[in-house]
Amino acid sequence: MCFLPGQVCRAPPHAGPAERSRSGAGCTAAGAAPARRGGAGSAESRLRLRGALARPRPRPARTMPRRRGCLPPLLCTLAALSLPLLLAAEPRAKSCSEVRRLYAAKGFSQSEAPSHEISGDHLKVCSQGYTCCSQEMEEKYSQQSKHDFRNAVVELSNHLQTMFSSRYKKFDEFFKELLENAEKSLNDMFVRTYGRLYMQNSELFKDLFVELKRYYVGGNVNLEEMLNEFWARLLERMFRLVNPQYHFTDEYLECVSKYTEQLKPFGDVPRKLKLQVTRAFVAARTFAQGLAIARDVVSKVSAVNPTPQGTRALLKMMYCPYCRGLVSVKPCYNYCFNVMRGCLANQGDLDAEWNIFMDSMLLVAERLEGPFNIESVMDPIDVKISDAIMNMQENSMQVSQKVFQGCGQPKTLAQGRTARSVSESGFSTRFRPYNPEERPTTAAGTSLDRLVTDVKEKLKQAKKFWSSLPGNICNDEKMSVGTVNENECWNGSAKSRYDFAVTGNGLASQVNNPEVEVDITKPDMVIRRQIMALRVMTNKLKNAYSGNDVDFIDISEESSGEESGSGCELQQCSPEFEFNATEVTGNSNKSDKNANTSAATRSGLSQAALLLSILFLAMQRQWR
Repeated sequence: MCFLPGQVCRAPPHAGPAERSRSGAGCTAAGAAPARRGGAGSAESRLRLRGALARPRPRPARTMPRRRGCLPPLLCTLAALSLPLLLAAEPRAKSCSEVRRLYAAKGFSQSEAPSHEISGDHLKVCSQGYTCCSQEMEEKYSQQSKHDFRNAVVELSNHLQTMFSSRYKKFDEFFKELLENAEKSLNDMFVRTYGRLYMQNSELFKDLFVELKRYYVGGNVNLEEMLNEFWARLLERMFRLVNPQYHFTDEYLECVSKYTEQLKPFGDVPRKLKLQVTRAFVAARTFAQGLAIARDVVSKVSAVNPTPQGTRALLKMMYCPYCRGLVSVKPCYNYCFNVMRGCLANQGDLDAEWNIFMDSMLLVAERLEGPFNIESVMDPIDVKISDAIMNMQENSMQVSQKVFQGCGQPKTLAQGRTARSVSESGFSTRFRPYNPEERPTTAAGTSLDRLVTDVKEKLKQAKKFWSSLPGNICNDEKMSVGTVNENECWNGSAKSRYDFAVTGNGLASQVNNPEVEVDITKPDMVIRRQIMALRVMTNKLKNAYSGNDVDFIDISEESSGEESGSGCELQQCSPEFEFNATEVTGNSNKSDKNANTSAATRSGLSQAALLLSILFLAMQRQWR
């Protein structure tokens, strides 16, 4: 038997049995006659053969002539012996039954999956050796890898989004119900205390709460101007009531309102209440807006759409091992990490601004627990307004005399038309506030302290969410083998250890990513817009922390005091952020000194403050 096709092995015709067995077979072309040597029956040949048979002795090996196309007899023998071994070592086509089963379990047609391995020349991403994947399978696995990746991101993000959404809803419900309760409490108590006189002037108080609600929901309301208007209108109504014998024209009452700040007919209540309401409402509204912004940012950023290069990397990591029949081998942890950091490069860039935003939310939360607690401001607002009214009543004669000096003596009414005196109208009845047990139930069935304590923990947990997202995805046992069995995992080409280093977070770091080709010159514009939205909101939170609204910069002396009634008490309310230079800090002693400052000095300070406010507003527009 010959190793080469088309050849026949046979012994030389002159060889005896022993020689034939020692020398092996010679090779000739199939069907060809043996080559002729000198006459087989010559005397020389017969003598040599006879001598060899009669007296065997060692002799030099005789080399058989090589015929074209033949192997040496020894090699031919070895080939003949090794051929069965070679045929036995040749691998048979492996079964793809498990791959077919899992492919069908994904909802795909099993007819697209081969039953045994086939040549992989048709594959574009996975290995082109023997494979269990058809071209249709690779294409559908590519779509499935994108689907799996999006689901992994959304699954982790949904928890965060739901947290912000539910906390925003709860805060919003609480603040609105708090305002409703405060208005109802004031109305009930003022009806019982002042009766018909209050009913005749109730629209003044209704307008106050309408404006407070409109501010909270995002209306263009200047709290300082709105509160000043409320006290001016209240003074006009009160001035008529405490001077019923006089007739006042609208022009005269307008003159009266101009003396509100100078006369301080309501004592110190308007100034203190303005500070408390402004700071509490700014903090409450900004905090609620921050929760809503966080919810929206998570929703938009988590809607990922991997690039074509990212899709190739995801397919290679998730489903190319299936094509090799390695259905139970999961990706190596660091390999998964590199793929996810490449696919989430832009989300990684969001992390720095997100963390600053979370820190700003936590600072405002602390203000809501302490000096800017809107609950502690709104619950007793009826008591504070009534105290102001009583103060006006008790000082009505001194106030009236000063008004008459400044605005002129009003005309008296005819004797028969003289209105009833204040005492006759029952207006002099001293206001009696509710006892604590009589007050309305807490808004939304909870308290601000409980709400803030809960959300603070959630804010702390939300920090570094975006930089941790790749690792959190790879920690899922469905996505990678984890940090164990590092030698028994899919490394992108085989079941072996993954040797590449893990790349850093963010777009710029992906220039060295060994798994995903990322164009670092083209940032995702959706995420860039979310970064800007976070910066704007952070700016508002920093202003709210110091008691200022973005659209309301208090540069008056009224905002400088931290005395009792301002809502700060023992806590320091000065700003901790350098750019908030428009808020003037100080104490009551400084306010007294400022009251004695010359008019020229006050004018210079006002101009400087005005310049600072203009610069600040310009900065705000630039951030927008």
